[in-house]
Amino acid sequence: MDKPKVFVTRPFPIEAITLLENTAEVSVWMEETPPPPDVLLREAVRAEGILSMLTDKIDADLMEAAANLRVISNNAVGVDNIDVAAATARGIAVGNTPGVLTETTADLAFALLLAVARRIVQADGFLRACGWRAWSPTLFLGQDVSGATIGIVGMGRIGRAMARRACGFSMPILYTNPRPVPEVEDEFGARRVKLGELLRKSDFVTIHAPLTSETRRLIGRAEFELMKPTGILINTARGPIVDQDALYVALKTRRIAGAGLDVFENEPVDCDDPLLALDNVVVVPHIGSATVATRTKMAYMAVENVIAGLNDEPLPYPVNAVQAPEPTA
Repeated sequence: MDKPKVFVTRPFPIEAITLLENTAEVSVWMEETPPPPDVLLREAVRAEGILSMLTDKIDADLMEAAANLRVISNNAVGVDNIDVAAATARGIAVGNTPGVLTETTADLAFALLLAVARRIVQADGFLRACGWRAWSPTLFLGQDVSGATIGIVGMGRIGRAMARRACGFSMPILYTNPRPVPEVEDEFGARRVKLGELLRKSDFVTIHAPLTSETRRLIGRAEFELMKPTGILINTARGPIVDQDALYVALKTRRIAGAGLDVFENEPVDCDDPLLALDNVVVVPHIGSATVATRTKMAYMAVENVIAGLNDEPLPYPVNAVQAPEPTA
């Protein structure tokens, strides 16, 4: 009996691929860049399972063409690249990799916060360019982190991990979230406020919300006008939550002091993007979950979802609920 076909949209840890090959005939797109839409469509039409990355657009048109598709496993927590409603309507199981990258992403977010506040990247470049001639009391003055107020936009797993780190720096914590989160209020003394108050009162604003129709461009020109001139924005969630053009203006005019970005409205970022010319922004290429341990665990979770879907079993890490097929006589 032929094995079901699975398309993996990027090079993957060989151990995880080997595990998947026990169940399926696996085809891997071996480029570091996403497969072009025509390749993704061609492979999807042949496949019963797709193991996708967050940059792969899996929409209703693709699913309509892929008549045999039974499972889509996203190697990410967010699934805004997948039309989940369309998948559910077609009985296609969708899975993701939740929980595993919480601490790793929070580590990076706090690293960006520290790097921007203390001007680490600027200072590193200055020294490497042989600009350091003598110690000076005004050389690369930054901002204190300890005792500064942090505003957390979105109090999910990663937001809570950020709150825990902020407590270690004795930072008063404000947060916005659709619902109160009593445990972070009790444990960390966090206070839930409206977005406007958070922006006005925070020294650091860090985004940990999912990308939805409500959060798309949540932070734009009007919001930057509310922030302190010394305020710093950190975004390790999704790029489109921030109006990038408005952010550029706010940074260029020093309306805010700085930003640390792991995500962008369009990825990868163009080399001529004006943000890259600014000295008050630290940018990294979407590496929030990029540690060996975390990415390896994510790979296995994604594969486990695919295997379960191909076996008509509940996904271990489901995004949607689909009706299991009736057993054949």
